[in-house]
Amino acid sequence: MTRTGIGIRTAQARADRIIGQIHVYDGAGKGKSQAALGVVLRSIGLGIDNQGQSRVLLLRFLKGPERTYAEDAAIAALQQGFPHAIDQVRTGRAEYFGPDEITKFDRAEAQRGWDIAKGAILSDLYSVVVLDELNPVLDLGLLPVEEVVRTIKQKPEHLEIIATGRSAPPALLEIANLHSEMKPHHHPRGENDITGIEIYTGAGKGKSTSALGKALQAIGKGISVDQSHRVLIVQWLKGGSGYTEDAAIAALRTSYPHLVDHQRCGRDAIVWRKQQQEIDYVEAERGWEIARAALASGMYKTIILDELNPTVDLELLPVEPIVEALLRKPRDTEVIITGRCHNIPAYFNLASIHSEVVSHRHYSDTGVELRKGVDF
Repeated sequence: MTRTGIGIRTAQARADRIIGQIHVYDGAGKGKSQAALGVVLRSIGLGIDNQGQSRVLLLRFLKGPERTYAEDAAIAALQQGFPHAIDQVRTGRAEYFGPDEITKFDRAEAQRGWDIAKGAILSDLYSVVVLDELNPVLDLGLLPVEEVVRTIKQKPEHLEIIATGRSAPPALLEIANLHSEMKPHHHPRGENDITGIEIYTGAGKGKSTSALGKALQAIGKGISVDQSHRVLIVQWLKGGSGYTEDAAIAALRTSYPHLVDHQRCGRDAIVWRKQQQEIDYVEAERGWEIARAALASGMYKTIILDELNPTVDLELLPVEPIVEALLRKPRDTEVIITGRCHNIPAYFNLASIHSEVVSHRHYSDTGVELRKGVDF
């Protein structure tokens, strides 16, 4: 049987690996820190779903407390909703600086953060350690690359380590089990110039996880700034059960019942091109009717359209109504669209942010199973 096109592997069909992997997200495009937050959300969701403990350390280099960052609201939402599941440490100055502007303070702050990270990595207390912006810290020479690499290689077997930021050094990439590069794309802005549309595509890992991170940012904003900042997450090609973000989103909805709505659609099966079934079209249209009404209503400030791209690429939905709905969306509604595709749909030209997630390495390519709470 010939299978062509794009399929989404179902959650129920997956095994669950035990050994933790080393993830590196780098590149000039957006989505690196968001992807790390998405993994955090999934990991916490797994702990809730299994009635167990999934503890996360989020170590943020080069992000001093004097400045506000987009992910601050997301982390606040996590800490408020799951106070015993996540620890956060911020180090460094609150402004950008180049290699010729490094001070003793910068080196001391980087070392302080690394001392905390090193203790956490070797402690066996955490299931996930996120080293946000570690890559530029190493690139600037604020920490010795050899020591960092040596310590990461000594991690406990179960621990997932996620390093983010531009310019990951070769020595770190050599030990990475997963390396996704966020590559930015720029589209010409036409007469129908709109803002607030982000697209994450490509073959690499980090698309849906970036969207989950974006959802967390929106939830946090709804808590701290605007109680009407509601979030809708619509997921195509992900029917059935077994996706751990369901448990985390359900927990968030328990804590913040007026801020989060979630709808998934599709069969619990892979959809292949030229092998679509009638139910695939029905489910795709059902999801789009929910999304279209939400876009027109103005009720939601953030709408996640997860796996819309492959749904369109598989011709389960026509592209023209999607373009029209996006052109008419309220200006203050942010839309995040994810998923790989072979044929670029017309709505890509409406994106103000478009990151292609390029896969340089993925542990599944070497036969390593995916892990519930991290990969799905």
